[in-house]
Amino acid sequence: MASESHPTRARDPGLVLVSHALCPYVQRAAIVLGEKAAAFERRDVDLAAKPDWFLAISPLGRTPVLRVGDASIFESAVICEYLDETIGPRLHPADPLRRATHRAWMQFGSEVLDAIGAFYSARDDDALDAAARRLRERFERVEAALGDGDWFDGDFGMVDAVFGPVFRYFDVFDGIGEFGILAGLPRTARWRRALAGRPSVRAAAHPRYPELLRAFVAARGGALARRAEAAAAAA
Repeated sequence: MASESHPTRARDPGLVLVSHALCPYVQRAAIVLGEKAAAFERRDVDLAAKPDWFLAISPLGRTPVLRVGDASIFESAVICEYLDETIGPRLHPADPLRRATHRAWMQFGSEVLDAIGAFYSARDDDALDAAARRLRERFERVEAALGDGDWFDGDFGMVDAVFGPVFRYFDVFDGIGEFGILAGLPRTARWRRALAGRPSVRAAAHPRYPELLRAFVAARGGALARRAEAAAAAA
């Protein structure tokens, strides 16, 4: 994907979110910045042809990286923790046990993203169906952890920021077919709707995200790409 840049409330040259258009971990950091009404610039890079300046500030060669003046912070969880410590309002709960629980569910959200990667990378129908079952099992755990409100635990917090990008994948997957991953999970469905309507979540994605994700899936050439092609032909 060619490198491109799109501004996100770019009023403070000292705060730059180095990004990739499809990276869910970038979206996670952008949601936190949005919730805190923090001014920042968003600068996209092509991860297939990483520029030298990016490799110099990202030891792991991954996005996101948050530039704070001349300093660089890499890894989304660390970025989110830094932002929560330095810019209000706080998104983590004050109680240490609840805060630890939220951090654990943030990691669970990362595991869900890994499972989504296995889903769109599946080479054949059997592997795709197995990946769908594994995702279903994870979301059943999510369903059991949710309460009756719109957010994960009371007010909007870090776990919500983590899952906003997770559900965005399904906005595209739902147009390809019914895989049974989220069916019959009412609390999860309510959470997904609430996140989809949250301004910070909506603003975190690249304006062409659905189109870019569909192109990304097609380029993988796997079972999901073939189902997407068949769905488009039948439409």
